[in-house]
Amino acid sequence: MSENDDKKTGGEQNRSATSKSKVKLRLDVKDVVRKRPEPAQSDDDSDGITVLYEDNHLLVVVKPQNIPTQADSSGDVDLLTMLKQYLIKKYNKPGDAFLGLVHRLDRPTGGIMVFAKTSKAASRLSEQIRDSEGEFEKTYAAVAVGRLNRKGRVEHYLVKDVQANTVTVAPSSLEGAKKAVSEIDTIDEKNGLSLVRIKLLTGRTHQARVQLKALGAPIVGDYRYAGDKLVKSPHLALWAYKLTFAHPISGDKLKFIAAPPDEFPWTEFDTAPLVDIVRPQDSGHYFK
Repeated sequence: MSENDDKKTGGEQNRSATSKSKVKLRLDVKDVVRKRPEPAQSDDDSDGITVLYEDNHLLVVVKPQNIPTQADSSGDVDLLTMLKQYLIKKYNKPGDAFLGLVHRLDRPTGGIMVFAKTSKAASRLSEQIRDSEGEFEKTYAAVAVGRLNRKGRVEHYLVKDVQANTVTVAPSSLEGAKKAVSEIDTIDEKNGLSLVRIKLLTGRTHQARVQLKALGAPIVGDYRYAGDKLVKSPHLALWAYKLTFAHPISGDKLKFIAAPPDEFPWTEFDTAPLVDIVRPQDSGHYFK
């Protein structure tokens, strides 16, 4: 998804979320499940950014909500710059550090991202992303207002207004319209809200937000698209909770999971069903 300049929907909050699920190991997958630290903590001196995995080729982190993925016109600190500084400090690198940005999350969206530490890794990850049948899969969780009027494979054509930085559903014949495809399922419904799982099959700007609005159930906290269905929350209730891809060098299939924030509206639901491969968690340890 492309970066956007949404205004912050609330103060930053990095409170830890502890999954209560128990995971069953699948032999075809190397999984990483990790607790998120309290705000005062950090992993490997990464200034509060949770590092899920790192080797010579990859850096997998949890992006906090309401910071841009890369530098934009706001001038606010961005994740890419923060991570480069982390690498410079950790490895005592002179000058700049290479870190390849291969995909993005919208500013108000938090969750798992992978960065490439070498140009070869960046190239191979980008190939996976371009391949619609490839192994790079991004899965989001959202809390929506009301009930979706359709589920399963959902297709829309979207048009972006660059000046307004908004996206609308449009006829396929309209110039500039791009096809957006997602697989969307409702996990639970409670108190007029729906816990939703979204697997993006294309990567259009604001895709999940606009498609859920088109399905009659905009995301909680979405000041841009919810309109008169707006339900306020500390952050936009959209979270990239699962990322799966093949290691660009070894070819091993990797799957990473990070629980949504422990705040409204996520606390209205048991989010454990989102995690389809679970193992007991041990504070601060990796599971492979």
